[in-house]
This record gives sequence, C-alpha cells and structure tokens, in this order.
Amino acid sequence: MRTWRKPARPQVTPSPNIWHWPELFELENHAQDSTGALWQELRERCDWAGLDVVDIGCGDGFHLPLFAAAARTVIGIEPHPPLAERARARMAGTPGVDVRIAPAQQLPLADASVDLVHARTAYFFGPGCEPGLAEAERVLRPGGMIAIVDLDASSSPYGDWMRADAPQVDPAAIESFFQRHGFDSASVDTLWRFDDRETLEKVLGIEFSAKVAARAAREVADRTVPVGYRVRTRRKPAGLLRA
Repeated sequence: MRTWRKPARPQVTPSPNIWHWPELFELENHAQDSTGALWQELRERCDWAGLDVVDIGCGDGFHLPLFAAAARTVIGIEPHPPLAERARARMAGTPGVDVRIAPAQQLPLADASVDLVHARTAYFFGPGCEPGLAEAERVLRPGGMIAIVDLDASSSPYGDWMRADAPQVDPAAIESFFQRHGFDSASVDTLWRFDDRETLEKVLGIEFSAKVAARAAREVADRTVPVGYRVRTRRKPAGLLRA
C-alpha cells in the first residue's frame, strides 16, 4: 500500500549578501534607486493601488511598506526564517500585511488569489526557474501581472563587475529565456546614492569578491554608482479570446 508523503521542500539558493549582513544590506536598500526610476516603471506597468500584492523573496521586508501604502493587501514571501522575522517586526501593526516563510516554488497561497506578483533581485528568477514561474502564474488572478526586477548584467559598470565575479552569467541567454516565456522587458537606468564613501565600499564588499570589490571602489569616483536593471512583466490572460 502506498502512503502519502509530504512533498520535499525545494532547494533554496542562499542570498550571498542579506542573509549574512542584513544591517548593511538595509543601507544598500536605502541607496538603491535613488532616482525612483524603478518604482516609476513598475507603477506604469501595474498600478497596485487597491490590489492584492505578493512580494517573493521579500528579505527583511524593505519594500513592503511602499506596497502597503496603496495596496489592499500585501503578502511577503521569504524562505530564510531570520529575515522573515525581521520583516514581520518591520510590518507589525500594519493592516493588511502578512509575511510567510516559503520558497518561490511552493507559495502558500490559493489559486487566483493575487493581482501582482513582484520579485526583485531574488536570485531565483531566470533560466531554470520554471517551477517558480508556474507558481506565480497559479496564484495570479486573470489579468494579473508578474513583475521581475533584476540587475542587468550587460550594463556597465555594475554588470561588468558582476560578470567578473560570475563569468557563467550570460545576459543574452537570460534575455532569450524571458522572451521564450512571454515577458516584456525594459531597461531602466538608475543610481545608487550613498551618504558616505565608507558605506559604499562596505556594500561593494558584500556584493563582490575582495578583488572585484577593490576594482569597483577604484572605478567609482564619488558616492554614486550607475546601475542598470531589467524590469520584466507578463500579464495573465483575462479570459478566452473569441473569434
């Protein structure tokens, strides 16, 4: 007789930065997108005011307050329990916000229950992430949107440093993957702006190997770093098309 077994928990890819240095990553988050270009692009593609939002790989919840300011409900999904607890503490007392511990491949959400699935630099979405994309599609309502924000490895100077540390990263292959899966992708240029040079160099130290971090520090003249992103969106069909 066969017995039911709980499905194995999918393997989680550890984040090389926020898992180990959450306080320093908080400063990095404050520095990122100082121009607001990423948020503007997201709002133009899917205004989440009054909608139900899920943020996959939410970390310690840095982006949850911005969604919560306009959304009807916000659910943060984070696989690393210490970060999930930090996110819960950040959002304690905020109506309509919940944080759940889970991987992107097994979302603890009902079918067709959210309007926007957001993931930002979550180290999961890209070639090989088909189970996560399928889960995102499952939980979306008809007409809902998946929005994936990731660093552009082809954009200088940040992309050059990324490829120096991870030569296996192939920007062309990544673009091809998202095109095959029906995503519309846009380039967004923004600035990371730090309060002081010391913090900038510490952040470079958690993002790159010592050798590449030193190179990056030499190539940054002041307290700002130009960084390119790719914003990728796909909308779930609202219904069957009739001839």
